[in-house]
This record gives sequence, C-alpha cells and structure tokens, in this order.
Amino acid sequence: MKQSYSIILPAYNEAAAIGAVLVDLQQEFSKEEIIVVDDCSTDGTAAVAARYPVTLLRNVQNFGYGYSLKRGIKSAVHEHVIILDADGSYPVAALAPLVAEYEKGFDMVVGTRQGSFYHGPLLKRMARACFRALSEFATGRTIPDINSGCRIFRKDLALRFFHTLSTGFSFTTTITLAFLLNAYAVRYLPIEYHKRTGNSKVRYLRDTLRSAQIITEAIIFYNPLKMFLLCAAIIFCAGIASFFIGFYSPPLAFLFFFTIAASVATLALGFIAVFLKFTHDAHS
Repeated sequence: MKQSYSIILPAYNEAAAIGAVLVDLQQEFSKEEIIVVDDCSTDGTAAVAARYPVTLLRNVQNFGYGYSLKRGIKSAVHEHVIILDADGSYPVAALAPLVAEYEKGFDMVVGTRQGSFYHGPLLKRMARACFRALSEFATGRTIPDINSGCRIFRKDLALRFFHTLSTGFSFTTTITLAFLLNAYAVRYLPIEYHKRTGNSKVRYLRDTLRSAQIITEAIIFYNPLKMFLLCAAIIFCAGIASFFIGFYSPPLAFLFFFTIAASVATLALGFIAVFLKFTHDAHS
C-alpha cells in the first residue's frame, strides 16, 4: 500500500461479530489505524473491542450510524479513510482490491455488494431500485450500489460535505450523491456480501421513508434543477392525461390548463433555485 489508512467501524450491539472482524483487520492491516465507534451498545460491544489494539470511541447516546462514522472520520489520523461494518457482512479480504484501485487516483472506491444475502425481501428490492433510479437520474451516472457500507475515500472531501451528510443509515447514500454531484471520481468494484452476525438494526418502513427524504434533500441541495425538472415532467404528464380525459368529461378539461401552468411554474422555480445556489456558492 502506498498510503496510510484509518479504518472506521461503527458498532451498535455487535459483540458477537466485532471480535472476528478485528482479528481479520489485524492480520490484513496491522500497521493501519483502526477506530471503533461504539454507539452506546448494551451487549458489551465496547468491552470486546477494548481487547484489541484499536482506538475506541464511545458515544454517550445512541446517535446513529452516520453520527458514529462522522465522529470516526473527524478523529482519523490519516487522510485516507476506510469504512466497514462491524457485523461481518463485508469480508476484510475484499478490502485489498479496493485499496489497490483507490491508489490509482480515485476519490472514492465502493464495494458493490453481490450475492443472495444482499438482495433481501421484495419490498427492500423495490425501494432500493426506486432510490437507485432517482439517484442515477440526478447524477447522470450509473450507481451499482448507492448505500454500500464498505468504501474508501479522502477525509478532506468527506469533511467538506459533513453539513449535508446524514447521521443515520443514509450516511453512505448521501456521501455517494455528494461525491457524484460534485464531479469526483468514484469507482465501483464487486464484493461478496455475507450473512450478517446478529440482528439487523434497520427498520424498513421508517428507514425507507427517511432515505427518500434524505435523497431528495441531497439532490435539491446539490442539483436542484433535476428535482424540479422531474416534478415538472410529472405534472406535465398529468396535464396531457387530463387533456384526453376532457374529451369524455368536459368539466375536467380545465385541469389541462391548470397542470400545464403548474409545470411551467415548477420549472421556473427550479431555475430560481439554481440561481440561488450559484449565488450562495460564489459567496461561500
């Protein structure tokens, strides 16, 4: 390895898995800084981590996955950061190819999850596909895995976007959008995704709604015209539909003029948002 790395593991109730992950990290990355951020675990995770030569940070409350990563990144000694889950789902052996690719000059390298344990139930797949489609529309880039928790990136770039990064499970989604929407070089490499040890902390309905909100906020912040353009297109299509419905129900024909006006107004708001963003960026 040409660079030195800080490896950050956010952990919440991962006592059953974190020891094996740390053993593997010690074997593969014995000279690198390893930071475990315990998010107020109740199962002895911190005690297990303390048996190993790591920097152990303990949150006083359960603040969330993204908060723990942010704390670890701020504490990192090195300018190149690796993040990895503490549940054993990402094999440590998969990091070496990611590091080799990163050292070619990419700003971020992401492990694209593969295998049966990644796909999950139908509802999860549908939500993931919708978020991926929205993100790819906003960025104009193919995104094989928008929220992989195994990735390498530059600390200084992450700090630049801290004010927009989620403190919850959507941290990885928002940092992906931040890098892509600001034209940084992001590379994806496939990795095998293993069955996690212990129970998942994700609550599908709550976290799906939260992810939708955060993705929308990130797009509006970095590329507002795309979001307003999408909304204007949806309203315009509704207007076209109302035009044809008007042939069969004349009282509804007025909806055509209303929706077309609304789509134009939405697009105009998009241009105003872009102007305000440029003005803000020029003075920041």
